[in-house]
Amino acid sequence: MADDRTPETRAQRELRQFVARLARLGLAILALVCVGAVALSLTEEVSLWVGLLHALDIVATTGAYPPKHEIGVEIVRVLLTLLGVGTLFYALVAVTELLVAGHVADMLAARRMQKMIDATTDHFIICGYGRVGRQVARDLRGAGARYVVIDADPANREVAAGIGVRFIEAEPSDDRALRQAGIERARAVIACVDSDAENVFITLTARELSPDIAIVARASQEDSERKLIRAGATRVISPYKASGVEMARLALHPQVSGVLDVAAEYRMEEITVTAGCAGVGQTIGDIRGGSYIVGLRPAAGGFEPQPAPETVLGPGDVIMAMGTPRTMDRLETLFATTSTTGASL
Repeated sequence: MADDRTPETRAQRELRQFVARLARLGLAILALVCVGAVALSLTEEVSLWVGLLHALDIVATTGAYPPKHEIGVEIVRVLLTLLGVGTLFYALVAVTELLVAGHVADMLAARRMQKMIDATTDHFIICGYGRVGRQVARDLRGAGARYVVIDADPANREVAAGIGVRFIEAEPSDDRALRQAGIERARAVIACVDSDAENVFITLTARELSPDIAIVARASQEDSERKLIRAGATRVISPYKASGVEMARLALHPQVSGVLDVAAEYRMEEITVTAGCAGVGQTIGDIRGGSYIVGLRPAAGGFEPQPAPETVLGPGDVIMAMGTPRTMDRLETLFATTSTTGASL
């Protein structure tokens, strides 16, 4: 049922219906000519072959044979003309309807899109093109990565077509849609539809089709995170939970300007050395503890990768540190102002 909503499938269904309609019209015209040939051969008292020629002449309205002015013949001619012209006109209307409806154009456009997708390799498959999916697409496009979007909403297809996104209008959890998106050639699948249940189905389907592919899934509820992991997701992201944690951290520690989760047990942060904090005047070797100081942006400008342990820190300097949550919490406290530290305690 999900496939019936795609433009290509709709166009193919309409085309099959059109061909079946033409076949029925062809049989109707053949039956009309055969009945007309028998009727004319009897009323005109000619052979069946001549009656067939006259019937074809009347149905095609060519007028190659002169009519006989006999009541029986004229009745047959009138019936053949009405039925023949009506049938041919109906066939013309059916052809016009097919072209005007645009189904052929939709099918050709879908085939062109599929050829582009078939030529794409080492790409990402974005399942869902809502607010999260569009942001993922923008970030991937900014990084120069190739991606294919699967979404069942026709409105999202129009938005994607406006910016040239490779788009498949189908349910993201459908096997056929993921195969059309080239899951066997893809680098990763990103399940970011609004429904956690749908993300679980997407994860199960993708893992079944490609056992080794990386799957990043979105979860709105904590219970869904465990289900997605069991379903085969490589990483699970909770936008609401992550944004809440980030907002709380930035509120509690204004000196932290950016956080990146490197792995489950490590994170990287940019921390500003604030005036009056305990870290002012200390060296890199004094403050790093169990963390790694991977970079320093002095207040005077420039950037120092892997600064020397004897480098003294001053107000306004920004350090880039990586470590476990415990060691990073220590650094955050070390570079917090006295008022902020007191408030947090």
